[in-house]
Amino acid sequence: MDLSTPLARALPEAAYKQLRKAEAFETVADLLWLLPRRYLDRHSDLGALEKDAYVVFIGTVVSASTRPMRNRRGTMLNATVRSGEHTLALTFFRAYGHDKKLVAGRVGLFSGTVSRYRDTWQLAHPHYEILRDGGGDDLLVGIRARSGPEGSDHFEVRDELDHLVGDRAVFPVYREVQGIPSWTLNDCIRLVLDQLEADGSVAEVVPPGVARERRLPGFLEAMRLLHLPATRDEPHRGLRRLRYEEAFVVQVVLALRRREQAQTAAVPRDPRPGGVLEAFDARLPFELTPGQHRVGDDIAADLALPRPMNRLLQGEVGSGKTVVALRAMLAVVDAGGQAALLAPTEVLAAQHHRSITAMLGDLAEGGLLGGADQGTRVALLTGGLPAAARKEALLQAASGEAGIVVGTHALIQDRVQFADLGLVVVDEQHRFGVEQRDALRVKAGQPPHVLVMTATPIPRTVAMTVFGDMETSVLDELPRGRSPITTHVVDNPRWYERAWERVAEEVRQGRQVYVVAPRIGESDARGAAAGEGFEQAAYDDAPPVGEEGEAARRPLRSVLDIHAELLDTPALTGARIEILHGRMPSEEKEAVMAAFGAGDIDVLCSTTVVEVGVDVPNASVMVVLDADRFGVSQLHQLRGRVGRGGAPGLCLLVAQDAPEPARERLAAVAATTDGFELSRFDLDQRKEGDVLGARQSGGASQLRVLRLARDEETILQARADAADLVESDPTLAGVPALAAAVRERIDERQAAFLEKG
Repeated sequence: MDLSTPLARALPEAAYKQLRKAEAFETVADLLWLLPRRYLDRHSDLGALEKDAYVVFIGTVVSASTRPMRNRRGTMLNATVRSGEHTLALTFFRAYGHDKKLVAGRVGLFSGTVSRYRDTWQLAHPHYEILRDGGGDDLLVGIRARSGPEGSDHFEVRDELDHLVGDRAVFPVYREVQGIPSWTLNDCIRLVLDQLEADGSVAEVVPPGVARERRLPGFLEAMRLLHLPATRDEPHRGLRRLRYEEAFVVQVVLALRRREQAQTAAVPRDPRPGGVLEAFDARLPFELTPGQHRVGDDIAADLALPRPMNRLLQGEVGSGKTVVALRAMLAVVDAGGQAALLAPTEVLAAQHHRSITAMLGDLAEGGLLGGADQGTRVALLTGGLPAAARKEALLQAASGEAGIVVGTHALIQDRVQFADLGLVVVDEQHRFGVEQRDALRVKAGQPPHVLVMTATPIPRTVAMTVFGDMETSVLDELPRGRSPITTHVVDNPRWYERAWERVAEEVRQGRQVYVVAPRIGESDARGAAAGEGFEQAAYDDAPPVGEEGEAARRPLRSVLDIHAELLDTPALTGARIEILHGRMPSEEKEAVMAAFGAGDIDVLCSTTVVEVGVDVPNASVMVVLDADRFGVSQLHQLRGRVGRGGAPGLCLLVAQDAPEPARERLAAVAATTDGFELSRFDLDQRKEGDVLGARQSGGASQLRVLRLARDEETILQARADAADLVESDPTLAGVPALAAAVRERIDERQAAFLEKG
């Protein structure tokens, strides 16, 4: 018998049928991994009761009595239970059935919502499971569930339960399995564990030497500590083992992957002396920060290696990531290759193209009359380009004339070719999926070096950095010339009116304002209600509409609606208010952004196309409507558009009737401007996604018991142990159980994503 043994062979027929009827438990492992949700102490205390609180406790029935009801037919039951030093009243308005079970002296598990009646704490019609004396030795015979009065479920049991009360002080409570109480599930697990331990055929995934070094119990011992604990401390020891084992298996997978990648050939990109990088550095009008020098050296060292770089560059908004990335791209150009910069929006791609061209000057005019001898060309490729400009950009990329190609998703289309793609830079990587990033990488003849940049990493990125699948560089200095940004949540009508007055005050002082709405207009109202109305919604940051209750299904504000509202706002009479969104023709978007940058527009009503890369130092206020429908990373990015000049920044997050999870997100964003702290909060809220697969965050984690926000130390220990093991036994020949766990952990789909990175 082992973990894959069918439950039908491990349990008595009656118990197996009961489990199969309730839920799809197939194997022994399925049952063992039904881990307890909580633990109850038979000596628990009810001293901290609060009205409307939900309580679960073990108690002893002190007294029980019935009496006719005064105003209607029937008999009610009143009982008193004691737990620790306190008592609690139980009330059933129909006594039938309960009067046979709630007998003085019996011990049971009780749960319900606390209320107050005549200065007495009580539970009305609580759920309960009685642990009582009975006949028979087979604990799994005679279980029958039936519906009791008022629709409540209770159980008639002919089992011997005295041992549960007499020799144990801690009781596990499992999630609801229809028709089967927690103690019955626990007893099934006891039988399974006894058989597995007697059989001795369960192989250990964690090698014995590693387990001894980390002072970990064996797998079956860990399961016994979790399911059958004698003390409150034992479940913690069991969980520590399971968390470590899961971390260890994932880390072995990643260690094998890193070993394989280290053997993958890439073209080293050493910049030639006297090239465009040296010329660019000599012309810089400012000194690089120590952090930029440090990160630049890390990247240069990676680029010089004959294996692909896979590095994450984290840095606050405005910390100088773009300059660092440009220097890396110029190094590749000097080495005879090309670099591609992938941006999430046309607005950002165009701005990158303008800023890079401006910083390079005549170095961006290689081969042209008046261009520098060391220079190169910088091409722009987006979906909105006119046909002639698009054709020219495609030719420059394919011929190698353009050393740097900046673009949007248009870069990953089949028609786009490169002469020698050596470096892929992904800006704001949370706006792209794994497959989208990989589609650009495969355009290189040999695996290119990869640099991804972000200000606030999404949960999966944080996970990948801690698990060790990406090298990380951090620009943690305060951005130069940045003013402080204050953030407030606007969640009532009076504050909403005051927000527009505040906007008008800034406009009168000659400053500019962004107003961001989640959708464009009426034409996409239906899509927005279905969770499809966010512009550039391919990234995984905002929660789906409808996920957080009724408030999430309310109509979302649109750019067109808010533009009309602001034109009718008396305080903004005379203000120059314009619109920007992603469906506008490229020429119009360029014209609006140029006008806003020149100060010819006071208030810009926009979708999230202004989220990243837009740099207008005179903009001092950001108003985000329906802010509860945006994710943490996106709100932090939007906020980073203001406070880039001499005036302090102000960000107003407008959200009415927001559900509790959204209020927590907004409060977190308002409390700090530290993007790294926010990324940790985001990780804790949304989990780490599929570390070995495609999903970037949110939903149920692909990890069973491991959580990065809590178990980082365990993960780092497992990483070190896995690296040592793979170094000494790269085929895992000496650890067959671990090898099997690795194969099971990576299905075909995950394996494909591992190949893509």
